[in-house]
Amino acid sequence: MVELRKRREAPSNLPEPPLKKTTSATKAKSEPQSNAKAGPSVNGTSKTEAIKAGDTIDLEGLGGEVETQDGEETSLKKLVNESKTGVVLFTYPKASTPGCTTQACLFRDQYTPLTATGYSIFGLSTDSPKSNTTFKTKQNLPYTLLCDPKATLISAIGLKKMPKGTTRGVFVVSKTGKVEAAEPGGPAATLEVVRKLVKNAGLSSSENVEKPGVERDPQDVEANDIERRGAANPPKEDTDGVRAEVAAEVADTAQKLDEGKN
Repeated sequence: MVELRKRREAPSNLPEPPLKKTTSATKAKSEPQSNAKAGPSVNGTSKTEAIKAGDTIDLEGLGGEVETQDGEETSLKKLVNESKTGVVLFTYPKASTPGCTTQACLFRDQYTPLTATGYSIFGLSTDSPKSNTTFKTKQNLPYTLLCDPKATLISAIGLKKMPKGTTRGVFVVSKTGKVEAAEPGGPAATLEVVRKLVKNAGLSSSENVEKPGVERDPQDVEANDIERRGAANPPKEDTDGVRAEVAAEVADTAQKLDEGKN
């Protein structure tokens, strides 16, 4: 006969196993990370979407520091502050290549009319100062070329090609931080964007000769025009009236002199 033995019950007073410590590395694995980075401040708030024409942006720290072809450090904010009207940045993928040479020479040939209203023009690429110096010298470019090897400024203005590279395009910002253009385009297209802006700015300034950049009240304009026309061509009746007053004063003076003699 087989004797059945009862299974021992587990003691109830055993200590609980220690809890595993949660390290920062473990937490990082368990929690998904967002790769989205906050974009520049637009209209006073931080945004992740690309900058577009019509936005007003904060230039402080935007794009970080870049170098000129001469190795001088500068920034977009500094360039804008030093300009009269604003800054034009045309981006190009690589110095001295056919498409980039065409683009740079188009801006070279139109440099005088493009800067007539106070815009400062700059070429922008990831090229080294040495490459851009050679490019500028060989093509006799009248404007400064900016070197952005880490593409910080190029990325900030929305013209970085992912994963690595530069999109050909143009970016224009005014002295007040208003984005007037921000778009990709070919050599001729980028030039045309700036030509239109300059043309519109020229028309606007010609309409406000006395107070550039200040909107004038239509009534003031009409009053000033009437005043100028009146000064140049006084009405006949007004002229006759002045002569009559002068003659009356002369007659009064003569009469007083005669009375004094008597």
